[in-house]
Amino acid sequence: MTQLIARVAVTSAFVLLGFASLAHAQAPDGEALYKRTCAQCHDTGANRAPARDAFRSMPAERVMSAMETGSMITMANGRTADERKAIAEFLTGKSLSNPVSLAPAPAAMCPAGSAAFNSTAGPRWTGWGQNTSNTRFQDGAAAGLTAADIPRLKLKWAFAFPGDLQSYSQSSIVGGRIFVGSWGGTVYSLSAATGCIHWFFNAGQGVRSAVSVVRVDMPGGARDVAFFGDAAANVYALDAATGKQLWKTDVDNFPVGRVSGSPAYHNGRIYVGVASGEEATGAVPTYECCKFRGSVVSLDAVTGKQIWKSYTIAEQPKPTKKNAIGTQMYGPSGAPVWARPAVDAKLNRLYVTTGNNYSDPTSTMSDAFLAMDLDTGKILWSRQMTEKDAYTAACRLPDKTNCESNGPDFDFGASPILITLPSGRRMLVAGQKSGIVHALDPDKNGEVLWQTRVGRGGTMGGVQWGSAADQSNIYVALSDIGRIMLTYSNSTDADPKQGGGMFALRLEDGERVWYTPPPGCGTRQRCSPAQSAAVSALPGVAFSGSVDGHMRAYSATDGTIIWDFDSIQTYNTVNGVP
Repeated sequence: MTQLIARVAVTSAFVLLGFASLAHAQAPDGEALYKRTCAQCHDTGANRAPARDAFRSMPAERVMSAMETGSMITMANGRTADERKAIAEFLTGKSLSNPVSLAPAPAAMCPAGSAAFNSTAGPRWTGWGQNTSNTRFQDGAAAGLTAADIPRLKLKWAFAFPGDLQSYSQSSIVGGRIFVGSWGGTVYSLSAATGCIHWFFNAGQGVRSAVSVVRVDMPGGARDVAFFGDAAANVYALDAATGKQLWKTDVDNFPVGRVSGSPAYHNGRIYVGVASGEEATGAVPTYECCKFRGSVVSLDAVTGKQIWKSYTIAEQPKPTKKNAIGTQMYGPSGAPVWARPAVDAKLNRLYVTTGNNYSDPTSTMSDAFLAMDLDTGKILWSRQMTEKDAYTAACRLPDKTNCESNGPDFDFGASPILITLPSGRRMLVAGQKSGIVHALDPDKNGEVLWQTRVGRGGTMGGVQWGSAADQSNIYVALSDIGRIMLTYSNSTDADPKQGGGMFALRLEDGERVWYTPPPGCGTRQRCSPAQSAAVSALPGVAFSGSVDGHMRAYSATDGTIIWDFDSIQTYNTVNGVP
C-alpha cells in the first residue's frame, strides 16, 4: 500500500510541476496494457479470474477500486494512476469521468411502515453452516418445507446486484428478512416475501462471507446483530433491524488479507478465520512471495475488541532464496482459513480447516484440521491431510517463476462439520479439494476414522465449498472443473464433459450410499457441469448448485433428482436492475 501511494503521489507531483513531456504525453492504451499485464489470468480463467467480457456490466470505479485498494492492489502496483484508469475504462467500456450511481432506486425500498423486525418469527438460517456445528442441515418444520413440497417450487421474485459480476455471499434468512452481501461491498436486508430493501449498508469492499445474525446481550438490553467480514479483512457488527453500524474491527492489516468465512458466535464472542489473495498476487515474478499467514481471531461481540489471535503458522516468514529474476522469496507462508469455524461446547474447542502454503519451506499446518482452545486460541492438535503443498497461481500460468514446489493446491475451502451420531459417537468431517472426504475423531485428538475418495481433485476440483449432513449421511457435491484448450485463441475454456456429481456417504464408515452423475451441459456454450457450491439439506432432500447454472434437489434416499431450476434466464427484477 505504501509503495502504491508513493507512486501515485510522484505522478501527481510531476503534473503539478507542469513537465511538458508529461502534459502532452499520449494517454495510456488500456487495451495494450490489459493484454500485457492482465490477459494471462483473465483470458485463461486462472485462479477463478473473471473473463474479460464479464467486466462490461460493471462501473469503471469498481475495477479501479480493486486495483488501488482491493484484491488487485499487488498486481497493479507497477502501473501509474493513468494506466490503471485506462485499464478500468477499457475493461468496462465506461468513463471514470461519469460515475455510475449504484444506490437503490426509491421504488426498490420497502414501503414506510413495514412490519418491525422480529428475529423469532418464521424460518431461520443464519451464517454459512446454519448452526455452530456447520451441518448445513435444517429440520423441515423449522424450514417451513418438506421433501414433498420441493417439486412444486417455482420462482417467486429475483433481485439484481447492481454493477456486480457475481455475489459470493450466501443468503441468511431471519425474521422474514434475507441478509446478503455483494461483490461490490453492499450488504442488503431484503423482505423475504417481496424482495424490497429494508436497508442497505456499503462496506466499501467485497463481502463474500455469509451474514451471521444472532441475539447479543448489549448494554441496555438484548439486540439482534448482523456480523460479517469483507475483502479487506474487516469484521462488522450492524444492528440487524436498521443496518446501523455498531462496530468495525480490522483483524489483519496485510494488503490482500480478507475474511471469506462466516463469523461463528458463541458465549458473547465472535470467531472468524482470516484468508488472503496472496496466492494470486504471489504469481507476479517481481513480487516477494510470500509473507501472509492464516489466522483465527476471537472478538468481543459487544465491542469488537480483539480477545486473541492465533496464527496457523507460528513462525514468521523469513527470507529464503531469490527467484530466477533476483526477487527475494520468503517463507513459510499461507495456510489461510477460508471457511467458518465449528464450535465444540463440550470440549471448549474451536475447529477450523486450512488452505495450502504459498512458498517454501512448507509447514505441517497447511491442508489440515486444527483444534483450538476457545478461551485462548492455543492450538491443541492438528492433522495434516496433504504434505508439501506450496502453490501460487503462477503454477498454472505460462510464467512459473514464482511457483516453487508446484504443489497440488489441495486446500480446504469447506468448513469442518461436527457431528454426533445417534449412538453418541462424534466426528469431524470435511471434504478436500483432493477429492477425498475425511472423518476425524475430535475426542481422540483428530484420529482418522475413515477417508473416502469421491473425485480426482485439482486446483478447482474435489470438494470446493462444503457438504451437508443429517444423522445418517453426509451429502457431498463434486467440483472437478476441467478445462480444454481453445486452439483458435490459445486459451482455455470449461470442459462440458468433466466434473460434477452428487454423493451420499454413510457417516458411520464412509461407505457410498448412492451416487448421481451430473446431467450434463447439453448444447449450452462455455459450460461446466461441476458442482462447486456448498450443499444444503433438510429431511429427505439435499440441494446442490452447479456451475452450469442449475440448482437441483436430490432425494436423500436414492439420489434421484426431484427438482431442477435453471437460473440462467432474463429476469424482471424487483429492484428494476437488468
